[in-house]
Amino acid sequence: MRVAILTSDNREGFKDYANPAPRIGVAPEALLQGFAALGNQVEVHVVSCLQNPAPSPEKIADNIWYHGLHVPRIGWLRSGYLGCIRAVRRKLREIRPDLVHGQGTERDCALCAAFSGFQNIVTIHGNMRAIAKYYQATPGSFHWVTAKLETVAIKRTGSVFCNSAYTEGLVAPIAKRIWRVPNALRQPFFEQPLAAPGNSPVLLNIGEIFPRKRQLELLGIARNLHHRGLHFELKFIGAIPSKKTDYGERFLREVAVAQGAGYATYLGPMPVRDLINALDQASALVHCPSEEAFGLVVAEGLARNLKFFGSAVGGIVDICHGVEGAEVFPNLAALEEGIANWLKSNCPRPQTAKQTVQSRYAPEVVAMRHLEIYRSLV
Repeated sequence: MRVAILTSDNREGFKDYANPAPRIGVAPEALLQGFAALGNQVEVHVVSCLQNPAPSPEKIADNIWYHGLHVPRIGWLRSGYLGCIRAVRRKLREIRPDLVHGQGTERDCALCAAFSGFQNIVTIHGNMRAIAKYYQATPGSFHWVTAKLETVAIKRTGSVFCNSAYTEGLVAPIAKRIWRVPNALRQPFFEQPLAAPGNSPVLLNIGEIFPRKRQLELLGIARNLHHRGLHFELKFIGAIPSKKTDYGERFLREVAVAQGAGYATYLGPMPVRDLINALDQASALVHCPSEEAFGLVVAEGLARNLKFFGSAVGGIVDICHGVEGAEVFPNLAALEEGIANWLKSNCPRPQTAKQTVQSRYAPEVVAMRHLEIYRSLV
């Protein structure tokens, strides 16, 4: 079977056009690792649009080809991604895939799939309509336009892959057909041997420093726990948006105070191997967003047998169901008490979470599920 995967190349987002290797997003990258493991069962063509030409390899695995398409800026959001759609259609007529799969509605990929002229499906990674509602997006703003384009893509495509019950509930009223398919985890989270944790309790929070991720609220919880005399350190890992934001600047001020008091610190972003080492050295992961389509970081932490505390929202609930050591809470006050009780009970860690997560989210498991659905559709 020949499949075209339409996905963003993050060389575009970072304007990293000199980089000779594509920078695929985390969830699509893990899926491609799974397809690579399937060998000649599937032939995959990855297609990405870039505003400037970039050196690229012909193949990124034995059965996976890469096609980077130069699309001038006028062909992107300001024109409803018309230039991207036309460039992708031309390339797909050369590839002649059995199926086209658009990865995400955040930018051009879902629209390009929906208007590809071939049988197509779309995966929802982030719910742009929900995000636009959260930010109370005004007409003409990025989130408002993206939410409108997401609706167009969902209504036009043949099937929608939803990564959680939450996403499915948002999409069901307008989609023709829905499949529940989780995101995959990248292979290193299963391959790298588990390391022994440190002696003192360390809590990790991983993700972009952003209002929806509620790092400031988590700092407040840490401050309360510290004032209660509980011993721990909370470490934040993740990037602060390149454009200065009030939220990011306030976070840096407050985490500096917390670092001075000895209960929290900010480590910045990390490459995947360092991130895995940080997970192994920690005692628990805390993730308390106000909205979450899936929650890949939750599965990543559990894949390292880490204790988990989080919000009972979105896909986090699905991931934690039936996994040892995973707890979700209806509000931040309950989350604080859950962490406090765990700290008082000598910080036990799960022993079987990794096996459960691997059986659900290993790249080859998720890729095989994709292939089964592809075959049924074709």
